[in-house]
Amino acid sequence: MKKITKAIIPVAGLGTRMLPATKAIPKELLPIMDKPVIQYVVEEAVLSGIKQIIFVTRSGKEAIENHFDGNYELEHILETKGKKRILGSIKNMIPKNIKISSIRQEKALGLGDAILNAKHLLNEEPFAIFLPDELLMSRDKDSSFYKMMNHWDNTNQGQIMVQKINKKFSKSYGIVDLNNKKIKINETQEIKRLVEKPNPVDSPSNYRVVGRYILPYEIMEMLESTNLGKDNEIQLTDALDNLLKNTKLSAFLTGDEIFDCGEIKGFIGANVAIASKDRDLKRYMEDIIK
Repeated sequence: MKKITKAIIPVAGLGTRMLPATKAIPKELLPIMDKPVIQYVVEEAVLSGIKQIIFVTRSGKEAIENHFDGNYELEHILETKGKKRILGSIKNMIPKNIKISSIRQEKALGLGDAILNAKHLLNEEPFAIFLPDELLMSRDKDSSFYKMMNHWDNTNQGQIMVQKINKKFSKSYGIVDLNNKKIKINETQEIKRLVEKPNPVDSPSNYRVVGRYILPYEIMEMLESTNLGKDNEIQLTDALDNLLKNTKLSAFLTGDEIFDCGEIKGFIGANVAIASKDRDLKRYMEDIIK
């Protein structure tokens, strides 16, 4: 059984939901407190056991790669001024044994195409996908993704993370059909099919897809044969539906609090939630909103 050591993080999006803030700044670098969104996602991956991060990027997103590179001039200045705490925060951003690679998505053909662009870096191995808009706040020391990795290790079966929602919001998400079965938090259930943004009355369940996946390499074959779908893009959901015809996939239910940092409410919510963990900042925010 192959361990999951590689994760694809697509960062080629335009960030239109956060304009004008993202006109010149990649949305993935917008700060949640003192760290950009993308750093939280990379830390989640690394703490779950990932050894190689693969960014799928585009022109104008070089700052994301720069963020994880060394900056010797800045490090020297901080060291000279004795700012050891800040120096440590940028020098120890990720462990030295973690490899970061990047590949450009030449055309904006959707998430499926972005994943397909990383095919040659996978060595025909199963892999993870982390969508950087979604910030997960774990309720205990082990992340949901780490627990989902354990299910992969035990079953060798692809995993798609899901969250329980009110059905009235189903038209905003990909929804899994579990054949009317329920899932307990941190447990799995076999997926029958996926439905993209159904009307609430037609939604097969109230479990929506979260931007975390563990998939067999065979998904690449499905993506290569997937025609352009909605919005004239290659849809990952379409490829997953094709994969389900011959391969079992499981839905893993997370109990984490999830913030969509690609839109303003989720972005503010994540900042407030993390700031609230600091007693002084929490008191400061309470004073502001009185």
